Amino acid sequence: MSRKGWTFLSNHGHVLVCLADDPDMLLKDVASSVGITERAVQQIVSDLEGAHVITRCREGRRNRYVVRREVRFRHPLEAGLRVGDFIDLSRRRPRLRMTDVPPHLSPVREAGRDIH
Repeated sequence: MSRKGWTFLSNHGHVLVCLADDPDMLLKDVASSVGITERAVQQIVSDLEGAHVITRCREGRRNRYVVRREVRFRHPLEAGLRVGDFIDLSRRRPRLRMTDVPPHLSPVREAGRDIH
């Protein structure tokens, strides 16, 4: 049986990427971006805070999330990787729309003619 809905990152990784991209993002917006419930995001934020990966700062009625880039990954396979390295990698990702053709699938042009 094939499982078609898997991704390389866990929901914790997705939430971390969202908060690194926009430290002022509302948790309901994080939930919408990741595709999970707001309650699940709240639990993940609590986990990330407990692991000292993020710090929550209260600013008026809003929260701001600071990613602690120096923290190392927890699993032994990634123990040499810092959170900041992961965030830097995620920020280099192309922002493709679903209708965009990835570069490796687009036809190559040579001297004004298409090569397939």
